[in-house]
Amino acid sequence: MTSKAPPPIPRAAGSFPFIGHALKMRDNLGFIDSLRETREPLVEIVLQPGTRTIVVQDPTLIHQMLKALGPTLDKGRLYDKLGQLLGDSVVTAVGRNHVRKRRQLQPAFAHTEIGRYVDIMRGEVTATVAGWEPGRTLDVREAMVGLSLDMLAKTVFAGSLDDAVFRRLRSDLSVVLNDVGVRIMVPDWAERLPLPFNRRFDRARDGVRATISTAVDDLQASGHDTGDMLSMLLRAVDEETGEPLTGHQICSEILTLAVAGTETTASVMSWTLYELARHPEIEDRVLAELDEVLGERPVTFDDVPRLPYLNRVITETLRLHHPGWLVTRRTTEETRLGKWTLPAGTELAYCQHALHRDPERFPDPLAFFPDRWADPAQELPPGAFLPFGDGKHKCMGDRLALTEMVTALATMLRSVRLELSEGQAVRQVARLTVRPHTLRMTVRPRIRAGAGAGL
Repeated sequence: MTSKAPPPIPRAAGSFPFIGHALKMRDNLGFIDSLRETREPLVEIVLQPGTRTIVVQDPTLIHQMLKALGPTLDKGRLYDKLGQLLGDSVVTAVGRNHVRKRRQLQPAFAHTEIGRYVDIMRGEVTATVAGWEPGRTLDVREAMVGLSLDMLAKTVFAGSLDDAVFRRLRSDLSVVLNDVGVRIMVPDWAERLPLPFNRRFDRARDGVRATISTAVDDLQASGHDTGDMLSMLLRAVDEETGEPLTGHQICSEILTLAVAGTETTASVMSWTLYELARHPEIEDRVLAELDEVLGERPVTFDDVPRLPYLNRVITETLRLHHPGWLVTRRTTEETRLGKWTLPAGTELAYCQHALHRDPERFPDPLAFFPDRWADPAQELPPGAFLPFGDGKHKCMGDRLALTEMVTALATMLRSVRLELSEGQAVRQVARLTVRPHTLRMTVRPRIRAGAGAGL
C-alpha cells in the first residue's frame, strides 16, 4: 500500500511575476505575521526570483529544522548577506568552521568573564542615566542603542582605547547598526550603486575595522593583557592549527557581535521600558523586588538569578516583542521536513515574533503578562518559544545578554521613571530587528527612600 502524498505547500497570496512578494515586503513584519492566519505548517513566499523560500510555522517542524536537521543546513541568504557586509564570523559561519569558531570564542562568554563585566555595565548605565535631565523627552530606542554600544565597547575594549578613539568607534558602529538591516534586504547589485546610503555604510564599516585593527596591533605590540574581551580574543587559538586569530578575524567577530548583540539588546530593553510605563502595577512589583533583594546596594552578578520577577518581565518582553523577525536556513541536499521532501537549495525561514504570539500556545497573546512564566510546571512544546534560537546555532551570548539587561534595568529603574505621553501610539518596524519606530518618553526622577544609593 503506497503512502499518501503530502499536500502541496501553498504559496502566500500577493506574488507577482519577476518581483515575487516584493510589494508585500514593504510591510515585512505585517506580511510574515499574516501568514499565521493560513494555519498552514509551511507557506511558500518569493523573496528573490528563482529562489524558493518556505516559511515554517509549526513548532514541531521548527524544532526539527533547528535540531535534527541543523548539521545538514546552511544558514541561508540573510546570513550570506550579513557575512558579505561584516565578514566571516561565528554568526555567519557554517559546518566545522562554525564549530571551531564557537569553541574559540566560548571562553569570552564564560560565567566568570560575564561576572567581571557587570561592574563595567553598571558604571555605563549610571553615567548614561545621570545625563538624562528631569522633564526631558527621551528617544528611548536611540538611548538604549547608545547605552548598549557603550556597554559593549567598554567590555570589549575596557583598557585598549583612549577616549577620542572610543568616541570615533562608537559613532561608526552607530551608523553600521542603523543601516545594516536595510543593506541585508536589498539585492546585491544595489549595494554597488554609488548612493550616499551605501557610501555612508561602507565608510563606517571600514572605520570600525581600522579602529579594531589598530587596537589589535597596539595590544599585540605591548604584550599586555588588559582584561577585556579583546585581550581574550588575542589569546584564542585555532583548535586544528594551533594558530591565533588573525587581526581580520578578530575584526569580523567584534563587528558581528556589535551588530547582533547591541541591536537586539537595545530593542528588548526599549520594549521593556515601554511595557513597564504602560503597566505601573508591574513596575511597582519590579521595584519592590529590587528593594527587597538589593536594599540600598548596587546590583551585582550574583543578584541576576535572585530577581525572578524582573527576569519574568524580560522573558515576557522576549515573547511579546521578540526582536527576531526572520531567521533563515538553506538545504544543502534533498531534505525531509515532516511529511515534505525539499530539494537542495530551498531557503527555510521562521519568525520568532509571530511564533511567540500564537494564541494556541499563549492565551491572550497580545497581553503583557509576566506571571504566565511563574508556573515551573508549565511546559511548552519544543520549538514554541525560542528567545535565543535553538540547536547548534543557538545564541552563545544569551547569558551575557540577560545579565546586561537585568543589570541595566535594575540600575535605571531605581533612579528614574519614564512616562509615556497619554495616547501615544508606538509602531513596530522590522529592520535588522523588530524595534519601536519612535518611542519617546519623559524622564522623571524616582522618588523613594534613599534614592540614588542603589547606583
